[in-house]
Amino acid sequence: MSIIKRKSIRQRIHKRIRRKVSGTAERPRLAVHFSNQHITAQVIDDVEGRTLVAASTMDKEFEKASSNIESAQKVGKLLAERAQGSKISVVVFDRGGHLYHGKVKALADAAREAGLQF
Repeated sequence: MSIIKRKSIRQRIHKRIRRKVSGTAERPRLAVHFSNQHITAQVIDDVEGRTLVAASTMDKEFEKASSNIESAQKVGKLLAERAQGSKISVVVFDRGGHLYHGKVKALADAAREAGLQF
């Protein structure tokens, strides 16, 4: 019997999501990524294939890098503020194959509270 790993399952789910979710210039895609140490979120225009706005725990605003719910809230708020500065108010949310729970939900809620609509 073969062992199915969590990472491969998440990647398969993400491929399924990406078939339906695509970012345009009018409504770019907000993509999230989590590692064991960092949280990264990007607003991406898939038509042109470029990142419009990004925020991460590796930015200067974060003195201590961690991958927890509090950091996810800060990244979501920071990303929404940067998106507002770039005149982006409406996005489509891409959870990256992760369950909409915990860090993903915290990042999304913080981005909504700071002004992004999705």
